[in-house]
Amino acid sequence: MKINRMSRDSRRRLLLSMSGGMLLLPLRGWANTAFPDKPVKVVVPFPPGGTVDTVTRLLSNQLANQLGQPVVIDNKGGAGGTIGARLVSQAPADGYTILLTASNQVINPLILKTVPYNLDKDFTPICYIGYVPQLVLVNAESPAKTFEEFVAMVKAKPGGYNWATSGLGTAGHLAEELINITGDLKMPVVPYRGGGPALMDLMANHVSAMVEPIPSALPHVKGGRLRALAVTSPVRAASLPDVPTVAESGMPGFELPSWYGVWGPANMDPAVVNKIYDSFKRTLQSTDVVERLNELSFVVVADPPGPFANFIQKETEKYSNIVKTAGIVIDG
Repeated sequence: MKINRMSRDSRRRLLLSMSGGMLLLPLRGWANTAFPDKPVKVVVPFPPGGTVDTVTRLLSNQLANQLGQPVVIDNKGGAGGTIGARLVSQAPADGYTILLTASNQVINPLILKTVPYNLDKDFTPICYIGYVPQLVLVNAESPAKTFEEFVAMVKAKPGGYNWATSGLGTAGHLAEELINITGDLKMPVVPYRGGGPALMDLMANHVSAMVEPIPSALPHVKGGRLRALAVTSPVRAASLPDVPTVAESGMPGFELPSWYGVWGPANMDPAVVNKIYDSFKRTLQSTDVVERLNELSFVVVADPPGPFANFIQKETEKYSNIVKTAGIVIDG
């Protein structure tokens, strides 16, 4: 009888243990579905005024509505976007600190001798937002009225003109280098800490030209302070139908738009990743955001983490070929 009583006690303890373990499962699920329960910080690795900042602020209000929490934009410019990217790579993998940046995230490891993170190991791809054409820009008072005139002007005075770029490793920088290579132009590149400062210096005639994505450049073109000579996409931009492509303007086959994506730190909970992705997807589908993006010739893709990771691999191969051909190596 004593043995039977002990057996019943053992069974009781076992049942209590099992029931406790079973209770943990819904609690873990509840923890995931509770995200977010505080503000989410979106790191923009460039100063205010550039394209990445413009796109982020355009999405931020609707994104906050979808997440049900405030979205805090944190501009951490410098080093071609690597300072802000590193901050996110070192952040807790809880979803409350994420990175919204452009194709420079893929380009930087290819052109910089030292990068303070590993693109494959230190980040979680979350969403491929979409892409925009870039504009080849000069000051509105420039004597060059077309891209062909610009190329002829530069060739007539080697070393007399320069490019501004929003940062080393950006899509704009790579497009400038590719134009130099294709057109055999002797134009040095002057890096800035973001698109805003670079555009200001171009408008002040302190630099000669710049390649910059449409979202940040278009207001200055529409306002008459800058002139768009060409677009870097394979077809003309809807917002500037009279501006020809670079390919139409003497450089056949030229194509280099700027694309945008969202990353988080490595090892994020898949449920949190999906929650963030779904919020971005709904944001990109909302009527007001779609209308504003259309005005900027922004092409929405909204790919989820898996396809985005595959896209990153393909872009890495493409940019690697361009970097090797152009011979771009930067200390940093």
